Order: sequence, then structure tokens, then C-alpha cells
Amino acid sequence: MKPARLAQLSRSIISALAFVCSATLTLAQLPANSSIALAPGTTPGTLGFTLTDPANNLYVVQSSTDLVTWTDIASWKLHNGSFHRAFSHDPVLTPRRFFRAVFDPARNDIQSTLATALVLPATPANYASPSLPSAFLAPVIAAQDNTPANNPVTDAGALLGRTLFYDKRLSLNRTVSCASCHSQAHGFADPRPLSVGFAGGLTGRNSMGLANARWYQRKAMFWDERAATLEAQVLQPIQDSVEMGMTLPALVTRLGAEPYYATLFTNAFGSAEVTTDRISKALAQFVRSIVSTQTKYDAGVAVGFTNFTAQENLGRQIFFSQFKSAGCSSCHGTDNFVPSQMFNNGLENPYVDKGLGGRTGLPRDEGLFKAPSLRNIALTAPYMHDGRFATLEQVVEFYNSGVVDHPNLSPAMKFRGDGTPRNLDKLTTTEQSALVAFLRALTDEALTNDPKFADPFNYGD
Repeated sequence: MKPARLAQLSRSIISALAFVCSATLTLAQLPANSSIALAPGTTPGTLGFTLTDPANNLYVVQSSTDLVTWTDIASWKLHNGSFHRAFSHDPVLTPRRFFRAVFDPARNDIQSTLATALVLPATPANYASPSLPSAFLAPVIAAQDNTPANNPVTDAGALLGRTLFYDKRLSLNRTVSCASCHSQAHGFADPRPLSVGFAGGLTGRNSMGLANARWYQRKAMFWDERAATLEAQVLQPIQDSVEMGMTLPALVTRLGAEPYYATLFTNAFGSAEVTTDRISKALAQFVRSIVSTQTKYDAGVAVGFTNFTAQENLGRQIFFSQFKSAGCSSCHGTDNFVPSQMFNNGLENPYVDKGLGGRTGLPRDEGLFKAPSLRNIALTAPYMHDGRFATLEQVVEFYNSGVVDHPNLSPAMKFRGDGTPRNLDKLTTTEQSALVAFLRALTDEALTNDPKFADPFNYGD
């Protein structure tokens, strides 16, 4: 549409609405995939602008009383796809006032800086030296730590990784980030069975929770352990044709164009140079810093679990085979609840998704999958590699009565006598509920609310 015709159309619409609206947003030509909305603010006497633009352009907000003369009232630079800002507007004093947000390429010359792009505390967050329970310092858990000697967690490195983790620039069309599939509120997992990629496609498997990924002695990542290390894993979703669709050279160029990344890379690695290796190391540092140690279970260790309810204590006894012989701890051992190997847990026979077997092609590997830590398991639904179970109750019922016999079924899940699936020793409904109650006691609400793990970008209000 020609600009003159657009202006005429905007004027006619505004004139029609002016009798019923004290403030109205005019039409405007916008960049592709961007939008502007104007609505009453949450505080009386305010209006709120919401801007959405994956390209993170600059917008000039203007006001007018006659639709002829426009006055600049603010300039807003988007930093990560969206921005909201409320401002005062008294409909009594200015009953006929109009607003618009203008994108003008000639004025799109303000770049984000560290101070404007991110909202950070005055005192840098502690990522490098988390306070760990004594159990985590014991050899059995210390041996699970997969931190390489050449990439220890530092405060500056993890902050860079955190920024990258939430940055939608890591996807081709700037619409999804790592956090899109690993939500802090959901234990850094995805509440959907399969995650949605940058172009609307679905991933092949459920997104695994990231809490305590630092502790896994085998070091390999993904359900089928196709990435040898966490450093290798963090780069694969970026390049995946469904998930984020980027190439690493293109990402290096894109990040190098942002001034605040020059500061972040310098703080983390000593120079502003953006490289694939540095991106990998920073993301891995942030993921390893996501440490969960403040659960009801952790508090109970020190007091003999006197803080537990009777139901939770029964569930704890079932989990650790102190009551009947469910044997959950055979696969999820130590106070970190991290397995020491891959397992075939008898989901089906044959497996539609063959897990490790799909990667190696070996029959003996069919149905073998990595299992995450059970910490925050109540937050990471749905469950299993394909998200087939919506609730913990369904998971416990499966292990209680639904395990399918399979040639590769893990030994811990077989009866010693005849090798058939042993399930959970036929738990009653009451006992199953107790086991679920215990699993919920592994929830770390401090982790889900800790600002040092949250999105650091400045979205305005």
C-alpha cells in the first residue's frame, strides 16, 4: 500500500475511534513479523505499549492531539524480541490524544549495550562456588562431576552462558532460545511432550531437565548419549534443522555484531573475540551452574527426616528398598539421584525409538536411554524420552505393573529367579501415593525462583 493511502486510511480509522477512545494507536508500516499493541496499563492513569520484533529494531514513540503534528516522547530499543513500557496518560486532561510507535530505518542507529540490554545485580552472582551439602563432597558423588579441567565454571563465564541460553539470536529467525525448551519454572525442562522448534516443527524427543547435569560420570549427553560431553551437546540444538536452524559461522557473526557481547566475552575469556569454542564453553558453564541442593530431602538428611510426613517417609523407605523391595535406588542412586549407566526400562517391545540402538544399529543397544537426575522430577513432566506419561502417578503405576519384558531389560528390573520383569513388588495404591509424595520432596523451589538462573534481558517493564 502506498504511504499516502496508508496515512489516509490511518486518519479515517482514528477519526472514527476518537469519540470512544481517549488514546488510540495509529497504523504504521512495520518490519516483517513485528507487531505493536496499546492497552491500558495495570496502574490507573497509564497506558502500555508492547512491541514485538525478532530483529530487535529501534522504535520512536510519538504522541499527537490532531494527527498532524507528532511529538517524540521516547525511543525504545528491543534487545531480545519484545519490549513493554507503560507511561502516564490522563484521559481527563488530554481526552483526545493519539499515540504511535514509528520504525524509521534512518533512525535505527542505537545499539544495545551491557547496561541497556541486560538487567543485572550490582554484585555479580556466584556461579563458580555453590554451597554444596556434605553428601555432594563424598567420593561417590564427586566422581560423577563431569567438569573438564579446561572449562571450570567461572562467574563471568556462566553469566555469558546464561545470556546465550536466553538469547533468541541463537535461532535462525530469532524466535526461540535454549530456554524455550528448558524452562526454569519447569526444572529447566519442557512441559510439552515434544518441543517446538524455530519454524514450528516438533523435536523427536522430550526435552530433558538440566538441573544437576554437572553430575554424570559417563559425561555423555542426550537421551542416546550421542554427545560425548556437555560442551559438545550445547552446540547441537543450535545447528539442528528443527530446533534452531543456525550455522555456527552465522552465529559467530551475529553475536559479534552486538556490543554487549564484546563486554561479556572479554570478561569471560579475556578478549572480545567470539568463537564457537567460547560459545560452547560458556553455555556448558551455565548449565553446570544449575545446581539443585535445597530440597526437603536435603533438609531431612541432617535431621533424620523428622521434617518428612509419615507418607513421605514411607515413600522414602520404598524408594531405598527399606520397605518391600521396589529398588528404585538401584537405578537412581546417591543423594544426587543420578544413574551410573544407560537403562532399558521396559517401556515396550519392540521400541519405536530404539534409543542408543538407533544410533549404533546394534540389537543389544535397543531401548537403552540415559536417565536424568530425579531432582525436581515433580516439575519436569511429562516423562520418558517421548513424554508419554503426563504425571508421576502414571510413571509409578507403569513401574508397578506395566513393565514390558525385553531382551535388553536392565538387570535391576528382573527377578533373579526367572528373569521376568519384577515391577515394583506390587505396591498398593497407598504405597504408590507415598512413593509419589517422596519424589515430590525432591523439588527445589529455590532453584526455580533464583534470579541468577532467570532470563537476564531487559524487556522494559
